[in-house]
Amino acid sequence: MPDARCFPDMEMVSLRRTGLALVSALASVLVLSGSAQATEYRYDTAYSVSLGIMPIARLTFHTEVRDGAYEISGRFRSSGLVDFVREISADSRVSGKLEGDRFQPQRYHLDYRSGRKESRYTITYANGSAVDTKVEPAPKPRPSSWVPVTDADLKVVLDPIGALLIPGNADVCAQTLPIYDGESRLDLVLSPGGTAPFSAGKASGEAIVCSVRYVPVSGYRKGRKDIEHLKSVTGMEIWFAKTATLKLYAPVYAKIPTRYGTVHVSAEAFDG
Repeated sequence: MPDARCFPDMEMVSLRRTGLALVSALASVLVLSGSAQATEYRYDTAYSVSLGIMPIARLTFHTEVRDGAYEISGRFRSSGLVDFVREISADSRVSGKLEGDRFQPQRYHLDYRSGRKESRYTITYANGSAVDTKVEPAPKPRPSSWVPVTDADLKVVLDPIGALLIPGNADVCAQTLPIYDGESRLDLVLSPGGTAPFSAGKASGEAIVCSVRYVPVSGYRKGRKDIEHLKSVTGMEIWFAKTATLKLYAPVYAKIPTRYGTVHVSAEAFDG
């Protein structure tokens, strides 16, 4: 079991920037795949996050679709041992347009809280690029080891919620996903990892397993322990399955090794 004194940080960069993105993507597909022919649709769902066998967080999502426009809101709440040390929560929301089998974000917002500290991120998108970012409170002066985000880094980026929705005709594990979360730019580099059986609620089948390599691009401090760990870690995986209605690939499971153990993100249902 991890040391409770260290547990609240537990490389939250991996949970907020990677794990939360995974489950948010799951929510998007589960909801939107069930409403491909609907002009108006609402849906609620939930996901579990664990460190090894120990539950550490709960996620719930609400999605609304109307005439080709979508909005997905998610709530991340720590639980169990985490709450005894420091409560961690995140409320995220993305809105945009459905264009064929692609999700085109227009606005992304995240409220992130750790103990008494709160941060708010708002990103505006146009033509697939991030054109405006607001962060509250304003970031403190960065150390000399900070790698700044440049304008070039924000060209053709994915929002953290829709990043893992892959068109059904794509080579799933031949993808590099450029993600921007309002603070940092990172790439998730996927490579083939075989197949594996999966079960999520009433759905079951065979998932495509992609190995994942975390590559920080900008918006981080060189030498930070959690970043260095994620850069070098092996064994990070995302399992994808094709949804029944929209025929998109979406994650059904994710495994994120941290310095304190392996984080597992699992869907409790899937449109398989």
